[in-house]
Amino acid sequence: MSVAIPLPPGASGALSFCQRGWETVLAKVKRAVVFMDAACAETLHWGGGGAGRLLGAGALNIKEFSSFEAGGADQPKAVFVVSSLLKGRTVDIIRDIVSLSNFQYCVVVTAVSHAVHLLAHNVPGSSSSSSAEAEGAGSQAVFEQFEEKLCQWMGNMNYTAEVLHAPLFLAPVSSHLFVTPAFASLFPMTPQDLALLNQARPEKKKFGNLNDIDFSSLPPALQLQIRMLVSGLNSLLEYLNVREECFAIGALSRIIAGDLANYSQAKTRRKTAQKRASFIFIDRTLDLTGAVGHHGDNLGEKILSVLPRLPGHKNDVMVNMAELTALQTKDESCSIIAPGCLAQPNDPAAKALWESLLNLKHKEAVMEVRRHLVEAASRENLPIKMSMGRVSPEQLISYIQLFKNNFKALENHCGLLQLALATVQTLKHPQYAKWDNFLAFERLLLQVK
Repeated sequence: MSVAIPLPPGASGALSFCQRGWETVLAKVKRAVVFMDAACAETLHWGGGGAGRLLGAGALNIKEFSSFEAGGADQPKAVFVVSSLLKGRTVDIIRDIVSLSNFQYCVVVTAVSHAVHLLAHNVPGSSSSSSAEAEGAGSQAVFEQFEEKLCQWMGNMNYTAEVLHAPLFLAPVSSHLFVTPAFASLFPMTPQDLALLNQARPEKKKFGNLNDIDFSSLPPALQLQIRMLVSGLNSLLEYLNVREECFAIGALSRIIAGDLANYSQAKTRRKTAQKRASFIFIDRTLDLTGAVGHHGDNLGEKILSVLPRLPGHKNDVMVNMAELTALQTKDESCSIIAPGCLAQPNDPAAKALWESLLNLKHKEAVMEVRRHLVEAASRENLPIKMSMGRVSPEQLISYIQLFKNNFKALENHCGLLQLALATVQTLKHPQYAKWDNFLAFERLLLQVK
């Protein structure tokens, strides 16, 4: 699961932070083919306006960040948007794509700051305050070297290459909950990790428990992943003009909080920040029942639990849209129709409904879905029959089908219909029928305890 960042009411600053990051990309995509990795695609999906925003800014096409992709003969410009370091496999993929294409202008936008690139390339002083000073002086040595490589791969040193950093690590699932798709694999340490670390240490220097481990003792790959997260969080706090006070629960959280506290650029920020905030880091393994239990009376949680994942995404699901088409099939694996999803960043009404699904109790949320459908049908002058009382999946389906043959109404309320279908498919899902049984077993276990 991605790192989750809950924010207090009035968190519009964090939303604008997400959107500002994408402004850097939008400014470069005109007449370009865009190659984007899965993590950045998910942040765009939730908070950047989706693919439509890139196309609206002039992008010619949006492709998967893969060695099997390339630009067309008539596409001289490329924009690469990646969540990772410009190192290793990421570099190989960029080289493969550029070598197979006829680009004359390449822009690479990475979500990883130049300071972290210095650390990754073992530049002397990159882990100390000197890296912050270099950043402040405008030194971008690693990015400049990569620009030269891009020109070499394009086959002409006179062609144009740019490497930029934009903090694209946050995806706003709701107005007060943000996730970090690029850090989906960042997981708290376990006793097995302790054993692996101790294998490479002399007997007298072995760690007794997880709390003894410090940042410098971690594997280099994990150090970089933590520093990438810390750098991103520092960018957010800098944008919000916040001086934070960190609290940590758990071994890995303590290391992350400590790295943020000691991060040289964060120290500089705290000297001038006007606002204050508390940052609480928690190892999720200390509260597994909260993540896997069934005691939450929340429709949004149930939708996320039972519907299949949207391909390439960590925090969204596939919604079967066949109900709104003339396709007649009972095969749930049929992929002729593109799936719907929960993220509707360009639809205010759908966003409001999604907030309700996350915040209201189950029964209230289902009634809210019905209310939105009734109001939408009324605005479109559809022949809706009002009915009060308990809301059933069949009733919701009957309302949804009113939009089926009205293409204008479908277009106007596409986001709402996706969320309504997600609700229906969750309520009718075999796994949902077992929810109360699981909850009963959990309560029984608590009584036995």
